Amino acid sequence: MLSNKEIVVPNNLLNAAYKKKGVKAGIVNAGKPLPMISVQDAVNESLIEPIFIGNEKEILKCAEDLKWDISKYEIIHEPVENNTAAIAAKLASEEKIKIIVKGHIHTDVLMKEVLKREYNLLGKTRLSHIWHMTLDKADKPLIITDGALNVLPNVKTKMHILKNVINFSNRIGIEKPKVAVLSATEEVLDSVPSSQEAEEITKLAKKENLKADVFGPLAFDNSISKKSAAIKGIKNDVAGLADVLLVPSVETGNGLVKMLIYFCGACAAGVVVGGKVPVVITSRSDEAQARLASIAAAVVALD
Repeated sequence: MLSNKEIVVPNNLLNAAYKKKGVKAGIVNAGKPLPMISVQDAVNESLIEPIFIGNEKEILKCAEDLKWDISKYEIIHEPVENNTAAIAAKLASEEKIKIIVKGHIHTDVLMKEVLKREYNLLGKTRLSHIWHMTLDKADKPLIITDGALNVLPNVKTKMHILKNVINFSNRIGIEKPKVAVLSATEEVLDSVPSSQEAEEITKLAKKENLKADVFGPLAFDNSISKKSAAIKGIKNDVAGLADVLLVPSVETGNGLVKMLIYFCGACAAGVVVGGKVPVVITSRSDEAQARLASIAAAVVALD
């Protein structure tokens, strides 16, 4: 069942990112092949100007292996992996970099530094993670949030996640995104807490007059399939037409994304938004194309 389809970077992200060329980016614990390849790709696309943070010897060796002359870019030598995150957060706080890109470092180590109040990197909304999913270059994206950062968000946190994803959707040209608040059912049931929360979020979104069509609860099938919604007699502005899936838990979002990647060959561009600096936290097993797409998504997310 695993897909052999080649992952391709979508045009819509690259086109939107081209409008903000040459963004200063801190590459956290650079010096491993996959992070270096994706950064090279992003530089070749004129998206970023990197500052490499990590073991200078390893960084230079990787660049040499790639036949890439990085002599004009700054390297901050820090041989201890976990210390590189603090350097990146400090650079971001001093506005010397505009995005943070995870290299070969654990996500929790990196995000722990980003979240420290001493760096003043937190914005008005809670940080959340967005997956921009596409199959082909010209594919219409399906956005899934939050499948990586907020583990079991309550309604208040989900409203922050919702506002973040609406903002991101606007930046990629979706003026009024259709947001499906996901559950295991399209009915509000006492036995399914996520369905009750979805109903509450739908009401709050309407009350706050958010610039989006928001509806829930919806199950996955009737969120993305007009046929499924029609068969079940579900009639609203979102059913079968969702641009965004607001998931009930990190397990749901993570599972959906990984299935799309491994079964369908989807390109998953992931970025943490809601703070003053977008953060790319790709998995260490992600392909270079997904890493490039994630860097493009971070550039797009910039204010």
